[in-house]
Amino acid sequence: MESVVPWSELEALIVPYYPKAGKGRQPVGLGIMLRIYFLQHWFNLSDPGAEDALYDSLALRGFAGVDLGRAAPDETTILNFSHLLEAHDLCGKILDTVNLYPDRKCIRISMGTIVDATIIPAPSSTKNEKKQRDPQMHQTRKGNQYYFGAKAHIGIDNKEGVVHSICTSAASVHDKHM
Repeated sequence: MESVVPWSELEALIVPYYPKAGKGRQPVGLGIMLRIYFLQHWFNLSDPGAEDALYDSLALRGFAGVDLGRAAPDETTILNFSHLLEAHDLCGKILDTVNLYPDRKCIRISMGTIVDATIIPAPSSTKNEKKQRDPQMHQTRKGNQYYFGAKAHIGIDNKEGVVHSICTSAASVHDKHM
């Protein structure tokens, strides 16, 4: 997302309204708050959910720029940032900036994705040290055949035929959920 979202342009929209450092508690960096705001929308996170996700996911902390040595912004700070954007009518301006950026950079994003799933088999045997199946693997049926394992869900652009995303899940997860 570093190359698709114009972070510096978005920060320039918000910086005139963002709290300045003073004698009280120092504000969280604008870049961090802006990335958390986007994470909330991308992953459908509430304010408390965003705070929890920052503690739970090293990847989200790294993307947002939250150091492991410091506390992540709390849900009230996240809520106040959203209110700041709403109070100054910045949400629409942010959306316009993000939507126009790919055109200016000659990046073409089109609608339509084909999702294909590949079953990754796993041994269903319980003849191992723990006498158990792998708890992350599940059973699924394809036609009249049953399989045990995981699925690789592959997203392909329907016009260009380019793979744009791959994620894995238990074999029992339906493609429409990915």
